[in-house]
Amino acid sequence: MESKVVFVGAGNMAEAIAAGMVRAEFCAAEKIVMTDIRPERLSGLETDLGVSTSADNSVVKNAEIVVLAVKPQIMNDVLEDIAPVLRKETLVISIAAGITAEKIERALGEGTRVIRVMPNTPALIGQGASGIAAGRLADEADLEVAETILGCVGETVRVDEKDLDAVTALSGSGPAYVFYLLESMLAAAEEMGLEKETARTLALQTVEGAARLMKDSGEEAAELRAKVTSKGGTTFAAMTSMEESGVKPAIIKALKAAQMRSKELSG
Repeated sequence: MESKVVFVGAGNMAEAIAAGMVRAEFCAAEKIVMTDIRPERLSGLETDLGVSTSADNSVVKNAEIVVLAVKPQIMNDVLEDIAPVLRKETLVISIAAGITAEKIERALGEGTRVIRVMPNTPALIGQGASGIAAGRLADEADLEVAETILGCVGETVRVDEKDLDAVTALSGSGPAYVFYLLESMLAAAEEMGLEKETARTLALQTVEGAARLMKDSGEEAAELRAKVTSKGGTTFAAMTSMEESGVKPAIIKALKAAQMRSKELSG
């Protein structure tokens, strides 16, 4: 049977994308095949999503689209495994961090069309942000296919492949920064005597509301911050403390460290 999409790797991100595709009617569940080495994982996906599964990566031979959703550390083995059976007309979409399109093209053979994508974990609830970059041979139609697939689980932006390391640092790793901020806010709330659930509700709505306000208003972050920072007030005291502690330079340094690590992975 010809499969529209084969996911090589069936982790949480692959599951989220597959579920989004079915939900958005990009294709029927029976046209999706997911591969993994864990039988219990495959059984769960069959039950939960209604997709087909296999422990054998050679099922890519029947695919229109292959999504490489494995860890970067095992990508070489996976590419070697599927290269002999992959059809030249199959579009390859990789969501593996740090693995260049050129490396994938070289491993899979001349003529392979590759799209690289850097999604993030809010895709698990359909609220992801994905950077999409075309390899050397991918065309406009291929980019549109990738945008449609990733659009099933959030927003997409097109970037040059050279910028994907920065995308990885900003949005790929970005949810962790927000969780770290929330972790810190909740720790402070506990020290100040607030009930745990009360603090959680207030903190989550504050972060979500602030992001929505910036998105809907179109204003810059600095402008919105200034509007709630009256000199001598409580917010002013907090912002002064953050500036004295070097919070902004520390965040910039952290993102650059993530960018550098992404470049190292692409080696």
